[in-house]
Amino acid sequence: MAQWKKIEEAVADIPDGATIAITGSGGGLLEADAVLAAIEARFLRTGHPRNLTLVHALGIGDGKGSGVGRFAHPGLVKRVIGGHWSWSRTMQDLAKEDRIEAYSFPAGVIATLFREIGAGRPGVITRVGLRTFVDPRFGGGKINRSATEDLVEVIELDGEEFLRFKPFKIDFAIVKASSSDTRGNLTVRHEPADLDIYAVCLAAHNSGGKVIAQVKKRTEGHVPARLVRVPGILVDTLVEVASQRQCAITEYDPTLSGEQPTTEGQGEFESPEGIRRIVAERAAREMQAGQSVNFGFGFPGAIPAILADQNLHGRYWGSVEQGIHNGDMLDGVMFGAARNADAIIPSIDQFDFYSGGGIDVTFLGMGELDREGNVNVSKLGSTVVGPGGFMDITRGSKKVVFCGAFETKGLQVDRGQDGDLQILNPGQVPKLVEKVAHITFSGLQALHEGKEVLYITERAVFRLSEDGVHLVEVARGVDLQRDVLDRMAFIPIMDEQFTGMSAQ
Repeated sequence: MAQWKKIEEAVADIPDGATIAITGSGGGLLEADAVLAAIEARFLRTGHPRNLTLVHALGIGDGKGSGVGRFAHPGLVKRVIGGHWSWSRTMQDLAKEDRIEAYSFPAGVIATLFREIGAGRPGVITRVGLRTFVDPRFGGGKINRSATEDLVEVIELDGEEFLRFKPFKIDFAIVKASSSDTRGNLTVRHEPADLDIYAVCLAAHNSGGKVIAQVKKRTEGHVPARLVRVPGILVDTLVEVASQRQCAITEYDPTLSGEQPTTEGQGEFESPEGIRRIVAERAAREMQAGQSVNFGFGFPGAIPAILADQNLHGRYWGSVEQGIHNGDMLDGVMFGAARNADAIIPSIDQFDFYSGGGIDVTFLGMGELDREGNVNVSKLGSTVVGPGGFMDITRGSKKVVFCGAFETKGLQVDRGQDGDLQILNPGQVPKLVEKVAHITFSGLQALHEGKEVLYITERAVFRLSEDGVHLVEVARGVDLQRDVLDRMAFIPIMDEQFTGMSAQ
């Protein structure tokens, strides 16, 4: 039977060297930050626990010290296996400085690995990540020199290559729920997402580990069985945190948890501006009504607003990796939540939907692009970012549309009244390079799988083909040679009839 404890007592059970799995997503979704803060405080006070291994699928934190940031102290963690790292600059620095063993795997793979660990199966066997930086032939997900253990291998089944991500034991799972009843049953009925909470708890329990659950309140009555997300048999310790917020922007909003629909603001989105708007408008033309669509973080997060402006909101089936289907998708720090969602399902089920081919088209960000059509979003310079759900989504999507600026750092553009693009100030850092620093998306693998792939920037559009990267459009007002070709590290393929004029 689960025991109620004060938060300091709960974290005192965590020994040195433990492997801890946490659930959550940016914006405070299912983030048990009070418990994580207590672990941090204990370490700063006593020096323990230390040399932990931290495992998380999605990005967790606010960029100001919460979430993953609670563990970002030398000595507190020895190893981090993360799907997305951007919400803790301090943890990124520890990886950059080789002060921890840093690994990054696809978010869907990590979430699914929790389930497979809990089920006692031999890890995750998947095509996700083939010919990318998580393939052991290209690094095996090792982000720095300190990471030396091989956690993934290439195997062959029926003549086809797969990656096997190896299982390991989870000593502690730390999760957040809305409430618990007297038997320890957890419900997330008031939360904006389910994420991988059940799989994380299952992995710890069936590894012989323990589950610590942070809840807003304990309920004396019965939680309806259909609303229980984690049964009490999996839960060891309960911590009540009355000040717990639903997410970063509100203490509680029932329209985010799908409990209460509203017509107020329905279909309204914050209007994007500048380069982000220009790219989103062009990308939106690649979607057809009735399609199953995924939107990624960053530039693609602006596309739903453009579609709403064009009265196309509700004419496609949109989803994001956190398990949200349709509704008014939020952007920025709250990406991964929505008001008036049609469905909220576990992120693991969502990743199964993606990697198995459930979407027609995905719109994703683009850090670097090279002549082979490879894209890097996972390691920019010496900073680990991680792929998040990027690899899981591109694996199953029939069409992949990358969206991003042509160059960065100082780039300023404007669009005149006639629609011509004006480059007021070029960027200092090129993004179309000879060879990407990290392969997050493999052009070769995409061609092998027969995908349609586009790369959309504010001034030019490219398409992947068997011959390489084709330049297919240049925006009006842009000089083909000066603004495009001279500012690329490789020469794109151009058909003889290409005139450089945009189809706009």
